[in-house]
Amino acid sequence: MYIVLAGTGQVGSAVARALLRRGEPATVVTRDEKNAASLQQAGAEVAVANIRDVARLREVFGAGRRAFLLNPPADPSGDTDAEERANVDAIVEALDGSGLEKVVAASTYGARAGERCGDLTVLYEFEQKLRAQSIPAAVNRAAYYMSNWAGMLEAVREGGKLPSFFPADFVLPMVAPDDLGEAAAERLLSPVGDIDVRYVEGPERYTPADVANAIADTFGLSVELEVVPREAWQSTFLQLGFSEEAAESYACMTAAVVEGEGFQPDNPDRGTTSLRDYIGTLNRE
Repeated sequence: MYIVLAGTGQVGSAVARALLRRGEPATVVTRDEKNAASLQQAGAEVAVANIRDVARLREVFGAGRRAFLLNPPADPSGDTDAEERANVDAIVEALDGSGLEKVVAASTYGARAGERCGDLTVLYEFEQKLRAQSIPAAVNRAAYYMSNWAGMLEAVREGGKLPSFFPADFVLPMVAPDDLGEAAAERLLSPVGDIDVRYVEGPERYTPADVANAIADTFGLSVELEVVPREAWQSTFLQLGFSEEAAESYACMTAAVVEGEGFQPDNPDRGTTSLRDYIGTLNRE
């Protein structure tokens, strides 16, 4: 049995479906069983657990042989770094005594040591804590999620403008959730000793202008790319309902992406889902 943490989210559900397509048994972990209805229909089992309930999470891990670990994003209206670091501690503690033989962890391009830089520093800490415990731990660092653009479709439909924190011509590695699911499933099934850090992105790299054009063509809309200037990043996050702490962290992450440190690996594992293919799936939802 393969355990999939945060199994009803976009990436977690993609991992579960990739395992099921291979005929492998999968249990998705969720806080609300109703969210897993479609995965149950596809053949997955469901385990209800709060990620902070260490005893329950250890029990769930103990029912499996290997596990996919994803630290779910915290509500940006609170202190995202503090919440996500608490999740990391709970997950790692639950691994102790679980009996798992291998785990595969979701991380991010640009992961680095430090504080108050969102996923870059939280997931780097996650990687380090996994290395320090006894279960072999593989790490897949993901490029910028194509799904991050999906949340902006409502703004495009209402006002014809696509907000971007990146310059229009900025070339950015991106990846679709399905490709992350396939990459994680492959590593869950690979030998125990396959534990290096791998980078996963889509078949090509894209710009925000490419995203605007793909949305325009797919939905038949006129789309204007609206680039948020760097000096307005933090205030824009605040206007979107982010806490002061979260706005600072997300602005730091955005700067790291633009500056490119750790975001342009030479030999990534490449998925098959193009940006236009992914945008096309949103038109069918």
